[in-house]
Amino acid sequence: MNMKALNIPTIDFVGKRTHAVVVSLILIATSIFSLSTQGLKFGIDFTGGTLIEVGYEQSVDLSSVRNTLGEAKFKGANVQYFGSTNEILIRLEPQAISSAKLSSKIIHLLGDGVDIRRVEFVGPKVGEELTNDGGLAMLYALIGILIYVAFRFEYRFSLGSISALIHDVVITLGVFSLLQIEFDLTVLAAILAVIGYSLNDTIVVFDRIRENFLSTRHVDPAKIVNGALNQTLSRTIMTSVTTLLVLLALFF
Repeated sequence: MNMKALNIPTIDFVGKRTHAVVVSLILIATSIFSLSTQGLKFGIDFTGGTLIEVGYEQSVDLSSVRNTLGEAKFKGANVQYFGSTNEILIRLEPQAISSAKLSSKIIHLLGDGVDIRRVEFVGPKVGEELTNDGGLAMLYALIGILIYVAFRFEYRFSLGSISALIHDVVITLGVFSLLQIEFDLTVLAAILAVIGYSLNDTIVVFDRIRENFLSTRHVDPAKIVNGALNQTLSRTIMTSVTTLLVLLALFF
């Protein structure tokens, strides 16, 4: 008996497709609703504004910093820890003063023992250009994928791969919208990485489905699809786990 065959699971993916479709539709509907009502919380990369990294000699309370900035008419200021409790990031909406004057004003407001580590300014026009360029990058990526898969397989496969990509991207964006996590250029790069991982896995599965169709005749298509999914399942899991381990290493 082929020992390799013993290691291949026999999960009936096609038989459970109704459950998967229902879950996917719920997630997509929730994501679209959140995106249409709340939208994304764009960072200064897209909206424009000023990012200031501030260092303290000792731990600082974020609420006191927020109150100080609020009293100074810095509306919409976003304050968060950066690496440790004595370093913070302050994100401000576009200001009518220069970065040097803004830094001096922040130091004056926050008091002694404050060190301005970094100041980054993004103008509203630059933010708008980055938004447009980011959207075009994603659109061009989807078009290129559609053409590649259509040539590699056939149009039905390309439509399926694009549907899978849209599914993954919409749900990911929905999570950012629901939780109101800041969306900046780093997140946009991560979305493009999600597209790459999704496409990579889709191509592997489609290639195995095609091989199984060519090697077997007069077999139920559902069995062929199930076989392809089970044969590539271990690879999919290992890819996901290794990627997750890398992400955990970045956080911890």
